[in-house]
Amino acid sequence: MKREDVLMEALPYIQKFHGRSMVIKLGGHAMVDTCIMDTVIRDVVLLQLVGIKCVIVHGGGPEITEKMKAMGKQPRFVSGLRITDDDTLEVAQMVLVGKINSKIVSLVSRAGGRAVGISGNDANLIIARKMDRQKVRIDNREEEVDLGHVGEIEEIRPALLHTLLDNQFIPVISPLAIDRSGNDLNINADTAAGELAIALGAHKLISMTDVDGIMDRERTKVYRRMTPQDAEELIASGVVSEGMIPKVLAVLRALHGGVPYAHIINGNLAHNLIMELFTAEGVGTMITDRSDEV
Repeated sequence: MKREDVLMEALPYIQKFHGRSMVIKLGGHAMVDTCIMDTVIRDVVLLQLVGIKCVIVHGGGPEITEKMKAMGKQPRFVSGLRITDDDTLEVAQMVLVGKINSKIVSLVSRAGGRAVGISGNDANLIIARKMDRQKVRIDNREEEVDLGHVGEIEEIRPALLHTLLDNQFIPVISPLAIDRSGNDLNINADTAAGELAIALGAHKLISMTDVDGIMDRERTKVYRRMTPQDAEELIASGVVSEGMIPKVLAVLRALHGGVPYAHIINGNLAHNLIMELFTAEGVGTMITDRSDEV
């Protein structure tokens, strides 16, 4: 497409999105590749400059694991679930807040935007409770496992986010929380993004990951648009499996909580965020029960 055609196709979307809020969850390979992250952040700054209120929520699981190994600490997983003991929580706080969050804030500044890095602890943004013991299968038997300092979200208090957004800042949020007794907890970033989108009354939740979207069983086709019911059926049938399940469940929770539109896109390809939002064709999967296109 010619540049002018791209701009004219984007115009009606820019007009409809102006003044609305969007929660963008960053994950996957972009979290460890600075070049990819830089491109994504430039797109987010562009969205802000055309009048969209952007909130970034980031993960960091692979970097936490890498940092633990570098410090001589062995990460522990049970059936794919991370055990977050005292040492793991300390490393998670170090990596999420001290490294990843500050790096994203710096990239926003470099791209000409203004960001404020926070965690769910700040201003009691995310209130959680310690997760109950989880039932898992180990050696063909079911056991209950204590995941340690892992939280389930009870409440979002978005006042701080509204203040930042109203003053043209981009909040960058680490997936940490606090319980009602002041104890620190680690929480799932996909879940946090979905709950924050609900609390903000966001227009869209966008999950950026390492795959092109929700795909068919053979992994040869990307579903460009589907309803929440379609997504639930794909989970039940096993088409959506493994690591995609928590991402899709978080998206569905947001949709059921009042967020009109959710997107799952590949964050590793340059400007996919812009292409998904500002073109009719899109590049990933949009999930909605609405009949319009935005």
